Amino acid sequence: MYTQWPAEQAREWYQQQRWGCGFNYLPRTAVNWLEMWQAESFDLLTIEQELRWASRYGYNQLRTNLPFTVWQADRNGLLNRIDRFLAVADACGFQVMLTLLDDCAFSGDEPVTGRQKAPRPGVHNSQAAGSPGRAKVLDPGIWPQIKAYVQDVIGCFGRDARVTVWDLYNEPGNGGIFCGVNQYAEYDDRLAIYALSLMIEVFRWARQAVPRQPLTVAAWHLPDRQACHQAFRHPIDVAALHLSDVVSYHAYVDTPGQVALLARLAAFQRPVLCTEWLARHVGSVMEEQLPLFRAQGVACYHWGLVQGKTQTWLPWPGIPPDDTPAGLWFHDVLTPDGQPFSEREMALVTRLNRM
Repeated sequence: MYTQWPAEQAREWYQQQRWGCGFNYLPRTAVNWLEMWQAESFDLLTIEQELRWASRYGYNQLRTNLPFTVWQADRNGLLNRIDRFLAVADACGFQVMLTLLDDCAFSGDEPVTGRQKAPRPGVHNSQAAGSPGRAKVLDPGIWPQIKAYVQDVIGCFGRDARVTVWDLYNEPGNGGIFCGVNQYAEYDDRLAIYALSLMIEVFRWARQAVPRQPLTVAAWHLPDRQACHQAFRHPIDVAALHLSDVVSYHAYVDTPGQVALLARLAAFQRPVLCTEWLARHVGSVMEEQLPLFRAQGVACYHWGLVQGKTQTWLPWPGIPPDDTPAGLWFHDVLTPDGQPFSEREMALVTRLNRM
């Protein structure tokens, strides 16, 4: 089928799924997804250890990104490593959401394979790299290669029960320059225009590969976290919400904001997935929002699992030091030896997954 799933089909699919309680995943040994997936730094032992830690608390879903650049350099190797990763995730009780493209290149660099830069001390997600990278998004002459990548990966895993959803493009148009608490990122109009066109094409290419799993791209533009009624009006978000088989969104907001966003998204009458949340410094907290997601049947994937090289336990740049309580983590839930940042949070995860 080359068209969007009817809403009824999406709802029937979702009714067959368990409630999704998960996280966005990189192992603690990887500074970005290039380092996670390329041959010389693919760390399956650490991945298995961390997923077993998470499974003990009741987590059952994870979302992780794939790097176009690694596919270009080592197509067969990447596909083999994806298969091995899925085998480990499945053995640990996880279903996997695979994300194919990503504009969050907070390092400011174009993605390259090989040894990655060390994390910049004290900087949140300092070496994040895009997929395929800003230069390729802005060059439609490269897009046939992106089409080949999308259709190759979906062709290999589009009927694989270990993959639950395809997230086609993470935060299209995100220029990757943090600018504080009240905005996610600053991006230029040119990148947004090209990213919108590329996203629409990626939906078309993905549907031509005829996957069994639903397709989605998350709405993510929240220009003001205190005015969630104005969220998701950017043309990229409007297109993503109307093209997706299942609705997904990102929301690092306080609980009243989260409630307002869920009320707006319910109008689509499709399953809703919150594929990024948990930012303790700005009121996106586990104790309030995980029960909200459970009560509304919304699958949720918070940012981060184990404190590691991404340094995402540190707050975003732009959050004043005076607003940073000593010892409070921004994202992530486990220490490098598998202990919880908060026993109360992990007890909540366990309890809600046993309901």
